[in-house]
Amino acid sequence: MEKSNLLSLHPQEFIKLLTENNIKKFYFVFDNIKQQLISSHDILQPIADYLGADKRDFSKHEGLFFQLNEKYQTLMGAFVHKTNRGQSAGGVRYWHYNNIESYFRDGIRLAKGMTQKNALANLWWGGGKGVICHNPDIDKYSPLIRKEIYSEYGEFLTSLQGCYVTAEDAGTNVTDMSNIFSKTRFTTCIPQSLGGSGNPSVPTARGVISGMEAALKFLYNENLEGKVIAVQGMGNVGGPLIKFLFEKNVKKVIACDINIQIVEKLQSELPGKNLEARVADINDHSILSSECDILAPCATGAILNEKTIPGIKAKIICGAANNQLEEPARDDSLIYEKGICYIPDFLTNRMGIVNCANEQYGYVNNDNFIERHLNKEWEYSVYQTTLSVLKMAKENQSPTGKIAIETADKMAEEAHPIFGHRGKEIIESLVQNKWHI
Repeated sequence: MEKSNLLSLHPQEFIKLLTENNIKKFYFVFDNIKQQLISSHDILQPIADYLGADKRDFSKHEGLFFQLNEKYQTLMGAFVHKTNRGQSAGGVRYWHYNNIESYFRDGIRLAKGMTQKNALANLWWGGGKGVICHNPDIDKYSPLIRKEIYSEYGEFLTSLQGCYVTAEDAGTNVTDMSNIFSKTRFTTCIPQSLGGSGNPSVPTARGVISGMEAALKFLYNENLEGKVIAVQGMGNVGGPLIKFLFEKNVKKVIACDINIQIVEKLQSELPGKNLEARVADINDHSILSSECDILAPCATGAILNEKTIPGIKAKIICGAANNQLEEPARDDSLIYEKGICYIPDFLTNRMGIVNCANEQYGYVNNDNFIERHLNKEWEYSVYQTTLSVLKMAKENQSPTGKIAIETADKMAEEAHPIFGHRGKEIIESLVQNKWHI
């Protein structure tokens, strides 16, 4: 089958193809000698060729691994980008995709973003991401179905021998993490009752606040007091972010979410606050053009693009959503040319992975290994990293995203001080041991 036909398949059609060819597990691994992405199965090599030739999202990802949950006809993946600094780490997303190309693209893009995020945060972790593709024919809210899918995802992780360590991400909750943990040790963000760090959303919101404060300090020598903030997405991170903003005495928050329950819940929790909140359709991005000082995208990615950027009135963009730029190089430049200060998402939304990255080392009160990311003194804190990126961008007359990526990519090349490039060795072992059979 031609690659264009393969990539345009709906995920369930793709799963049917796998089943017909008796494929339960497959991989795409980058061959450093051939400088080519190699598939475990010849029939899937066209997909590997297409991804490997991509200039936007693919960046010599070390290994992409997939397993089919046969009972629920659900595709599960682990996308490993770069493991120089340590095992690839990043959350597992449970999401719906219209075709298999968008599934693969989301995974490789998110994994690369985690490499950059972990490196900028000076964590000794590489970049990876898990993605479970929702089968629309099953009830994704069924506790039993979720338990079985996430438990099998845990078994899938165990089979990968530690090259990828998962955590919580969009569509996944603490109970799901507990089910993963029941079948593997290669996970973080497990419930606190099981010795984990639990939901990382609140620390993530605090990191976004630090990024906003740094931008205001750099541009105007001001703080958040009296400012108007527009927040797209009022869920796990957006909700706590809005509460923190009011604690900082902002003048007003304009917000929206696609879930009416989330909107109503936050409104009830903030009586008397100047919160202008509404329910928005999933394709309604009108909030991006709100009259405000700071725009905070905290929902899905790829919402800053050729269509939306021209209408943005905010002078600062700083939010928690991953991969906010649809076409990173193009959209970063568009924002820069418009005179908007863009704080890259992978710089400010790091606190989720920071909160859970070092769970295995135990817990102390006011943990410095977490709190230093949120203070204004540490060289690698969100605040100081933001200031550093803004200063370099001004000096070089370059977009902030470009500067942040260059800085992160340089840091990502540094090898783990103890284990070196062990993740790559694990992937090579999986290939040698014929993991896919």
